[in-house]
Amino acid sequence: MLAEIITIGDEILIGQIVDTNSAWMARELNAIGIRIKQISSVSDDREHILKALAEAKQRADIILITGGLGPTKDDITKKTLADYFGVGFVENQEALDNVTRIFAKYNRPLLEVNRQQAQVPANCEVLNNQNGTAPGMWFNHEGKIYVSMPGVPHEMMYMVEQQVIPKLKATFKLPVIIHKTLLTVGEGESFLAERIADIEDSLPPYIKLAYLPKLGQVRLRLSGYADDETTLQAEIDEFATQLTQRLGSIIAAEEDIALEKAIMNKLEQSGETLSLAESCTGGYLAHLFTQHAGSSAVFLGGAVSYAYSLKESMLSVAHDTLTKYGAVSEETATEMVQGALLNFKSTYAIAITGIAGPGGGTDDKPVGTVWIGVAGKGKMVVKKFTFGNKRQQNIERSAITALGMLNTLISAE
Repeated sequence: MLAEIITIGDEILIGQIVDTNSAWMARELNAIGIRIKQISSVSDDREHILKALAEAKQRADIILITGGLGPTKDDITKKTLADYFGVGFVENQEALDNVTRIFAKYNRPLLEVNRQQAQVPANCEVLNNQNGTAPGMWFNHEGKIYVSMPGVPHEMMYMVEQQVIPKLKATFKLPVIIHKTLLTVGEGESFLAERIADIEDSLPPYIKLAYLPKLGQVRLRLSGYADDETTLQAEIDEFATQLTQRLGSIIAAEEDIALEKAIMNKLEQSGETLSLAESCTGGYLAHLFTQHAGSSAVFLGGAVSYAYSLKESMLSVAHDTLTKYGAVSEETATEMVQGALLNFKSTYAIAITGIAGPGGGTDDKPVGTVWIGVAGKGKMVVKKFTFGNKRQQNIERSAITALGMLNTLISAE
């Protein structure tokens, strides 16, 4: 079963807002066995919308549309849909009651433009909007299902969860779809592919392996489509086991989670803790950890120490080390990670010091030079890296590389 998502709005095309609706809908539909064939964003233009609908009909069984249902003149989706289906408008009493209720709740007058929200194409089934004034619309036309929903994320999400998905399940016999994701770190996509080529070649046609690379890590996703859930799950699990045994310590997690979350889970399970000593990353690594609920069970905190004085006072880096070797050096990274362990009393620690750029580089220490140290439980690894000349990329690469190093240190036990 194939679906296409069409988002409507000039604000998307000019980058004023980010289309998060499509990604969310794709996940929800995939979970019930509906595969997304294409995602398109179109302008608030009648001809553009009509063309997108006609093309989507050729590719998909289900066409999901968001945006352009507001009360203002630039919201033309409803009118364009009526033109597409060749129908007029009718007033829907349920939609009118909903609009009236919302305006009465906030003690605001119901203007004619707001009342027009209850006017819908004659061939649609109304999906009541519990969180806004624009109703959703369900069309069954020439064997295809079209669903038009508001572009406001929380309105759309409620409608999908409470109404659209139940109706799709009732309308179609949907196949079982199962995904299994393995998170790997520290090895490139091409090297991984070569190591597991024989396993990938042995997959049956209804199970696919996808490589999803991202800054020093690759997610391996097994996706299977079948009618028998029990049999498919067993097959997916068997291939996942083969991949895990083959790849060993570079497997950071056997679920689709962020690398830092995978590391926190490992540390929490063993009752261990982590602290940080950051310089060029400026707290970015701490942010990665603390964005996750429950991070305080593992993450004790750390120091963001740009200045020599703070490296000395907070991390016990020797003054002579800094003056002799500089902040960006193996010696300083070593003392930073040791100081974090000692002063913050954590099981493990990470230290990062480098030149993020775009300025500050020298001939012997160009922009992108970064020293990273990881240590804990009597082990320590300190390595030098040379990244690029883009500041944000250097910060992100430093953080992800440090996480990979820590994962390797933990997994080596």
